Amino acid sequence: MDNYDSFVFNIARYFHKLGEATKVIRNDAISISKLVGLKPRAVVISPGPCTPTEAGISTAVVRELSGRVPILGICLGHQCIASVFGGRVARAYRPMHGRRSYVAHDGLGLFKGLPTPLDVGRYHSLIVELDQSCAQNFIVTARSEEGEIMALTHGYYPTYGVQFHPESILTSQGHVLFMNFLRLTEDFRNHAEQ
Repeated sequence: MDNYDSFVFNIARYFHKLGEATKVIRNDAISISKLVGLKPRAVVISPGPCTPTEAGISTAVVRELSGRVPILGICLGHQCIASVFGGRVARAYRPMHGRRSYVAHDGLGLFKGLPTPLDVGRYHSLIVELDQSCAQNFIVTARSEEGEIMALTHGYYPTYGVQFHPESILTSQGHVLFMNFLRLTEDFRNHAEQ
């Protein structure tokens, strides 16, 4: 799901190099019913220059497809996931546009086989905050040095969000995170077929 961000083609290129066919669709160029009709194996919701309420059908994709297909939200996509399940999008401690920083993570799921701390590229001025009422929906899987949420996993669905940009040259091992998402996608499909 393209949220009008130039990084979307880097993301598509990574998945193509990993052997996956991709279809880049703008967030206002398709209806949710037509997207569902395409029967995607997985959905990646891209970064973008706006907020979840301005991201076309991105939040509808999360609402409609979470639990049905794996979803990976990057930056704005991460914020869309959190907002659908009760999280709040707020100003970051400090804007991080085109800056490398380090995140500490749990070494599971998307982060399997990655060093912690992991150096990542960040391009955002907004972050996700979770209060007690929605915290049970998520597992926070990575935080910045300031303690900000940098990644989360839905507690029940194969729905993942990262605030940083794994497709950026500033992220040293973004390809591993994408490979892990594909592995999680395959695990979900295998489990669903049983």
